[in-house]
Amino acid sequence: MQIFSTFEYSSYIELAVSDLERKGIKKEDIFIVPLNNRTENRRIFDSLHRSDGVSLIDLGMALATAFSVIGASIGFKLSWGPIYWGIISAFIGFILGLGIKLFIFKVIRKNQRLLRGKHSEVIIIVDCHAADAEAVEQTLWKNLALGVSKVGSDGEI
Repeated sequence: MQIFSTFEYSSYIELAVSDLERKGIKKEDIFIVPLNNRTENRRIFDSLHRSDGVSLIDLGMALATAFSVIGASIGFKLSWGPIYWGIISAFIGFILGLGIKLFIFKVIRKNQRLLRGKHSEVIIIVDCHAADAEAVEQTLWKNLALGVSKVGSDGEI
């Protein structure tokens, strides 16, 4: 039987492995795979087939609406009239909102992600007998595993 579990990269991995070795699991039956960190920056703009759920134009649209109302109101006193000034100020509001959102995502959120220190996870695969599976699973949970799954020798989960 194989037991798969994921951990955050921490000292709990070593504690889990030492607990498993004390319970009689051989070192050769424990396989640890660290996942690689992302090397490229995340894309800001979405494509037609991929979206991350983050909108860049929401603030731009809100500011475009607010600026167009103000521009149209002031436009009654200006030479081009309220329609032109409403469109011009809507465009200015949209560009300003888009610029603010781009600044937030490129500078502020990137710095927060670097400060938080997002580390990749580690996968531990343990080969054991079916009789030891429950003890191995409890040991992994006790050492703060993020997730645990058992796969039997006949492929059952």
